[in-house]
Amino acid sequence: MSVDTTPVGTTDDSGTDRTGGPARARPAARPRTRDALRASLRRAAPALALFAAARLTGMLVVSLWAWHVGRSPMRALGQSWDSLWYTRIAQHGYGHTRVLEDGAVLQSDLAFFPLYPGLIRSVSHVLPVTPGGAGLLISWLAAGVAAWGVFVVADRLYGHRAATFTVVLWGLLPHSVVLSMAYTEPVFVALSAWALYAVLTGRWLWAGALAALAGLSRPNAVALVAAVVVAALWVIVGQRGRAPWRVWAAAALAPLGWAAYVCYVGIRKGDPLGGYFAVQAGWTSRFDFGMGTFRYVRHLVSAPEHFGFPMALVITGTAVLLLALLLCGMERRPPLPLLVYSTALVLIAVGGAGYFESKPRFLLPAFPLLFPLACAMAKARPRAAFVVTAALAVLSMGYGTYLVTVAPMPM
Repeated sequence: MSVDTTPVGTTDDSGTDRTGGPARARPAARPRTRDALRASLRRAAPALALFAAARLTGMLVVSLWAWHVGRSPMRALGQSWDSLWYTRIAQHGYGHTRVLEDGAVLQSDLAFFPLYPGLIRSVSHVLPVTPGGAGLLISWLAAGVAAWGVFVVADRLYGHRAATFTVVLWGLLPHSVVLSMAYTEPVFVALSAWALYAVLTGRWLWAGALAALAGLSRPNAVALVAAVVVAALWVIVGQRGRAPWRVWAAAALAPLGWAAYVCYVGIRKGDPLGGYFAVQAGWTSRFDFGMGTFRYVRHLVSAPEHFGFPMALVITGTAVLLLALLLCGMERRPPLPLLVYSTALVLIAVGGAGYFESKPRFLLPAFPLLFPLACAMAKARPRAAFVVTAALAVLSMGYGTYLVTVAPMPM
């Protein structure tokens, strides 16, 4: 995919059209894909180096503490919680269920989307690594691609300095240790960031294809699907139905991956429309407009809990505040597809019930939420930016180590 940042259509400095939507597609001279990729990678290199340093340092701290408490670092990072389900699917396919001790909840592996276990299976067949090792290799590579995608989106909208801070902040979030684990978030963010960039630059077929692929990775990929579809409809309506066929194709392609898996699970469970949601209910995961979140917050303020639960509350609350800043508090708001994407991810996290401690992980893909803070740090004095970054690094390393090696609850 070409990655030049030449605006297409009638656009302003941010690469969006004058109505605030994504750039409209029209033929434009673009450099060769290989040359454009090299130029983009060179421009992103300092930010990617800082991101790699942050994640490698975090992994080192986790590894040292894991050794200290007698655990294998590779097992802690590659075979924890959901990672075990993904590697089981990669090895044996779907069909495993687990009944909890009280016998009340039947958990099925059909709740896990197929892209990541499929990648694990492919890599473990090609390379002499275990499924857990394959999962880690995929996640580490995808995290780098994701950081690059985050950079090019932020760079296009707010410039090099703000983009660098966005990548660094994203790599130092308190829960960013997930980017170093055998989880699906790195793959999903890589696909999402580049799909959003494709929308911003009018590469509609790429946007639709990447959104369709992302739809096979995670349930909350519906946020990316919504972003691409809404962006395409914005152009179609704006051009009174005379938009290029690629825009129509993107709108048609984007939902296919997510819808295909949901329908597959439904058919397998004998209920094409409700089967997948019944599987999710077995994991106590459903959208209840925030009632489950409200009940758990009320529980947290009245009874002691493990450290991870109040931290999840703080991180989720911060995400809501950052969304408000993104929507109303920025001098130059992001284009429509990024607003739809971020808003949908926050609504899914806050409005969903079950596994309150996992909400920060569900919010990890919402990187546009960092734009207000990144832009502020880009304008701040270097010393102030350094202090904020250092403080966040300490929190990230400490909390990430706690989550992987100490915390009794899943992520």
